[in-house]
Amino acid sequence: MKVMITTTEIERGLDSPFESRFGRAPYFVIVDSDTKAWQVYANPALRAGGGAGTQAAQFIADQEAEVAISGDFGPKAYKTLAAAGIKMFLGPTGENLTARDLLDRYRSGQLKAKNDG
Repeated sequence: MKVMITTTEIERGLDSPFESRFGRAPYFVIVDSDTKAWQVYANPALRAGGGAGTQAAQFIADQEAEVAISGDFGPKAYKTLAAAGIKMFLGPTGENLTARDLLDRYRSGQLKAKNDG
């Protein structure tokens, strides 16, 4: 299963700091939970004048992610991700966490699912 986590850095991969914004997150780390292989992608919608959440959501869907973890998802991003069958989970925004921390919390069932736009 591919899990996407929003981050602020590209260089440290899974040890990159968590970014709470979805559509304006600088980077996406996508982890294969079976093989533990991961890849970091620059958010192609980062500098979009409008519709960044929708564009970012489409990019995540194109990468075949099945789970998205971020601090929040706007209504249009939510709708796009939900239409693609991607489950959304909310990472805590008041803590200094890495993508690895969020992946561990997801695996242990500690993250709240985002159930509405």
